[in-house]
Amino acid sequence: MNGPAPLLTLNNGVRMPALGLGVYQSPPDETVPAVTTAIGCGYRLIDTAAAYGNEKEVGEGIARSGIAREDIFVITKLWLTDYGYDSTLRAFDTSLTKLGLDHLDLYLLHWPVPSTYDATVASYKAAEKLLADGRVRAIGVCNHTPQHLTDLMARTEVVPAVNQVELHPNFSQPELRAFDVRHGIRTQSWSPIGGVNRYGGEGTDKVRDPLQEPTITGLAEKYGRSPAQIILRWQVEHELCAIPKSVKPHRIAENIGIFDFSLTPHEVAAIDALDTGARGGPDPDRVALDTFS
Repeated sequence: MNGPAPLLTLNNGVRMPALGLGVYQSPPDETVPAVTTAIGCGYRLIDTAAAYGNEKEVGEGIARSGIAREDIFVITKLWLTDYGYDSTLRAFDTSLTKLGLDHLDLYLLHWPVPSTYDATVASYKAAEKLLADGRVRAIGVCNHTPQHLTDLMARTEVVPAVNQVELHPNFSQPELRAFDVRHGIRTQSWSPIGGVNRYGGEGTDKVRDPLQEPTITGLAEKYGRSPAQIILRWQVEHELCAIPKSVKPHRIAENIGIFDFSLTPHEVAAIDALDTGARGGPDPDRVALDTFS
């Protein structure tokens, strides 16, 4: 067993593991064993979403793990087609039923929809109600830029606890991270080792694979680690929460085996210098209701 990951304190005092298992594009039949394997390896955070189609299997994996519910930090996300106040509350109930849980640790809005941002705000206000009612321990957003966050915070009461965004060495979003820090928002990294660059997405002709960067491979050789472990350790050094996805038991175990070494400030800075400013995934400013249909 590896881990456990250190805990990061959110702006409402809730503590969240600094590393978790992501299940984006994990087929349902592979999700249950991936979750049970991860928990057996020391993971205590599982990240899913309504749009992933595997909430039920995540819940089954948690139930089969033998670990007490209060020791697992569970995240799911509201999809765009359910935006709006009442529809958000219904969608939350649906997700909770699929997960087989009586509460969530973190509920996130999956994307901003700038062209109809009123619906995004209405959904966040519904999430505020869920928080006030004790049905979720923390709420937040995904893929929000500083401008989106500024607009949201001006129209709502609760500062998001988390902003989950694409973040890896080739797209490290330093300005967004600084904004989040100033406002007490914890940045969480999806595609933390750059999988979006390898497996498709917008602009993949302009992006590079972080696992192939000489800076990364050189540090992997120095420390006797995999390139993925070097990148995940870099995430930890920045006090980010990374959620690498895998269904392969050896990769799941490898990804959490990063808490027995550290990188020097100089090495962290060298990885920081790999930022290209080119994202591999969708541009949040251009997301609309039909973007993913």
